Amino acid sequence: MARFTLPRDIYFGKDAISELKNLKGHRKAIVVTGGSSMKKGGFLQKVEDVLKETGLEVQLFEGVEPDPSIETVFRGAKAMQEFEPDVIVSIGGGSPIDAAKAMWVFYEYPDLTFDDIKDPFSIPPLRKKAIFVAIPSTSGTATEVTAFSVITDYSTHIKYPLADFEITPDIAILDSDIPLTMPKKLTAHTGMDALTHAIEAYVATARSPFSDPLALKAISDIYDSIVASYNEDEDARGKMHIAQCLAGMAFSNALLGIVHSLAHKVGAQYGIPHGCCNAIMLPYVVQYNSKVCMERFADIARIMGLPGRTNEQLTNSLVQTIKDLNKKLDIPLSYREYGVTEEQFKETADFIAQNAVLDPCTGSNPRETDVVNMKKVLTCTYYGMDVTF
Repeated sequence: MARFTLPRDIYFGKDAISELKNLKGHRKAIVVTGGSSMKKGGFLQKVEDVLKETGLEVQLFEGVEPDPSIETVFRGAKAMQEFEPDVIVSIGGGSPIDAAKAMWVFYEYPDLTFDDIKDPFSIPPLRKKAIFVAIPSTSGTATEVTAFSVITDYSTHIKYPLADFEITPDIAILDSDIPLTMPKKLTAHTGMDALTHAIEAYVATARSPFSDPLALKAISDIYDSIVASYNEDEDARGKMHIAQCLAGMAFSNALLGIVHSLAHKVGAQYGIPHGCCNAIMLPYVVQYNSKVCMERFADIARIMGLPGRTNEQLTNSLVQTIKDLNKKLDIPLSYREYGVTEEQFKETADFIAQNAVLDPCTGSNPRETDVVNMKKVLTCTYYGMDVTF
């Protein structure tokens, strides 16, 4: 038996934040956010105003850092335990929403430790104290519709992807005015993150007839709009905001693969933004996985309208197109080109490969992967070499 889970409600379009009025009847809302962009754009104030007009008492928890730490999660959980909200609202990029998801767990279960929930599907039932509302400001992570939260342990330099349908938000609000505030580099990185989500979901072992159409539609729309979105086209930004959410619906249920397994570890080691890690890694993993699912990559190439008659030709077109997109988005084609030194790479490659094999995303990769092959893929990505094994 398989399962397919989404938020109960998804509101989208211009001024979608105003739909927070549907929370009427709740008592208290804590709003979790990251840096200053949502405050500068007036969106944080708008959230606060709508909630107060609806009759809720509101408290803010601000300053969630990029790649949120375990310590931040527990600080937020403590604030929730003191305020006792019955609604948790998070607005911002993937980091504050991911952090708020983890805070939610420890708010409802203050006696748990982080080790208690690190393993996939180990989170106990939530919603005893609060429901969760996510309002994304970026167009990539799709955490507003997923069962995932990525939290970093800075003492070990490891990112842990928490995975459980319990942390799928109850309500997602995709306000198309918000992504217009994204700078170009963030637009590029989050856009390629979304493309990676959709491609990995289409070939993942847990894929299904429910996830496949979402993944393909996301791929098509992202390919059509990502470059224009990067170049600040307003309509393309809105299209990307929806497309990345479709990709999230797909991968939250179909799961992911070793692009993410490696990116979680590479990003923590070298300080490379997650979406950029994925973008660099993606063409090499497509080559590696094509040994067992080339026909699926050919499907993707066809939906994108790429040239080729055979599955191999189409897959090669897909690999080249991903690299071409990276060039257009000013993303390096290898980790060496990004600036990771050879000495740094050689010192950390074994550690990254070993921990990437243990990452929850590895189990749903279409091709079985051990430490040796994981290191080979990583090495090819570092030097920019084709994967031929």
